[in-house]
Amino acid sequence: MTDNTPVRREPQDALTATATATATATRERTTATAAGERDAVAGVGRRGVDAQSVALVAVFTALLVAAAVVPGIPVGGFGVPVTLQTLAVMLTGLVLGPLRGGLAVLLYLLLGFVGLPVFSRGQSGLQVLSGPTAGYLVSFLVAAAVVGMAARIVVRATSRSLWVPLLLVASFATTVAVVHVLGVVGLMVNLRLPLSAAISADLPFLPGDLAKDVVAVVAAVAVHRAFPDVLARPRRLRRPLA
Repeated sequence: MTDNTPVRREPQDALTATATATATATRERTTATAAGERDAVAGVGRRGVDAQSVALVAVFTALLVAAAVVPGIPVGGFGVPVTLQTLAVMLTGLVLGPLRGGLAVLLYLLLGFVGLPVFSRGQSGLQVLSGPTAGYLVSFLVAAAVVGMAARIVVRATSRSLWVPLLLVASFATTVAVVHVLGVVGLMVNLRLPLSAAISADLPFLPGDLAKDVVAVVAAVAVHRAFPDVLARPRRLRRPLA
């Protein structure tokens, strides 16, 4: 006689389901923990100051100092010399971008304000802010940030064939609208010149600064082609799907 009574498997099935659920929960906890650790590491990396940025800021600050040490050529009768500082400032912003470029220029200015002879003709101290070059010195910080922002957008969002013309436009516009406008304002405030006289005193510097912009752009494009990660968009860690 054959026993057709069905075999009761409820306990075994329940154990199997429990084991499966436990394994699934363990995997989910492991994945969440790993993702959390990666996010924490990424957060520290984003908040921290990386060694590359520190090195680049220091190098370009030294470049700004070296450009100021080179003797300037006096132009006009107001004591404003033609120097390589504008070239160094534009190159700093074009290579480093707005944040690091601005930090490099800010560090350079602070070194001069605290007494180190890093301004043109060996000047230093806060008294330079009452002289004819005050507007130009202030403009350096703004110009580095503005042209750096333009460089970051151009390098990240356009093809390499467009880098030179677009960066030239950005550099020319920054030179005229930031460096020379603030320079004229400084001449008007500190030397009490009328607008027409201040513009006349500033104009002899414009052709040379535009020529230096060309050199800065060519050099910056060469740097970005050789080291494409300088202004590359930072990678974002993607959370794995559960």
